[in-house]
Order: sequence, then C-alpha cells, then structure tokens
Amino acid sequence: MSRTAKTPKAPFTFTGWHMLGVMLLFFGTIIAVNLVMAWNAVSSWSGLVVQNTYVASQQFNGKVAEAKAFAASGLAGSLQIADGQVSYQLRDAAGAPVAADAVTVTFKRPVDEREDFRLTLVEDGAGNYAAKRDMAGGQWIADVTTVRGGETIFHQTIRLVVAGEKP
Repeated sequence: MSRTAKTPKAPFTFTGWHMLGVMLLFFGTIIAVNLVMAWNAVSSWSGLVVQNTYVASQQFNGKVAEAKAFAASGLAGSLQIADGQVSYQLRDAAGAPVAADAVTVTFKRPVDEREDFRLTLVEDGAGNYAAKRDMAGGQWIADVTTVRGGETIFHQTIRLVVAGEKP
C-alpha cells in the first residue's frame, strides 16, 4: 500500500478584504433596519394628537367639567356592534329610554387615522339608535354624541375591541 502525503493546509489569514466584508454586513444591516423602521413610522401614524396644543390646554378644564356634568346626570349609554349593525341605547338613572334628536358615533383607531369614520344612528324605536355598518376587527375608540334641541345632552367615549381580523 502506498500512502500519499497530504500537503498541510495553510492557516486562515484574516485580510483587509475580510474586514471590509464584515464592516459592510454590519453597517448594511443597521442601515437596512433603520430604513424599514423609518418607513413604518412615516406610513403608520402622523403623530398628530391635536392641531394646536396651546388651544387644547386652554380647553382642558372645560372638557373635564363637561365630563363630570355628564357623569352626574345619571344617564348611561350602551353601544353594541354585532352582525353588521351598530346600535346605541341611552337610558336615565331609572333605566327608561332617553329621547334624542341625533346620535352620532365617530369611530377612530387608537393610533391610525386612515380608517376613521363618522356614523349617524337613526332611532329604530324604544330609545334604540342604530345603523348598518360592517366593522373591521381590532381596537377602536367610539366617540358618541347625543343631541336634543340643539344641545349635547350626553357625550361618551368608549374604547372597544371588535371581533374579527384587521384588514
């Protein structure tokens, strides 16, 4: 039997080209992640909460007083979303239905304004107000305003989760 002698393999030498490759991969990854995050931030939410923060701060105490007055009025609203229908009931402290001229609900996503919409509910009898509307699943903020005689008699903000998939 003849044995062939194996030539020893040269040890690995880390060269400048290897370092260049490491640096390009490292910084390329960081830049790619930053670009994806920046695109996601710009395309998902404007970040705008109010148009003018000074005006909003001046109106804050009035809004708090109004909310306390609505809470003390004894009125309670109930919002239901099922089978493609949005319905709302407003009751007094004794549980009797309260009549209104108009009930409007503004639905907003907590962080994205592209799907926001306003819905006017129509009375369907016995103090129930309803409208047909298919709702996409996910979290919503419902801002309900009930008006009678040109004055807001009740205002309620409800955070809710609608079953189903978000589009």
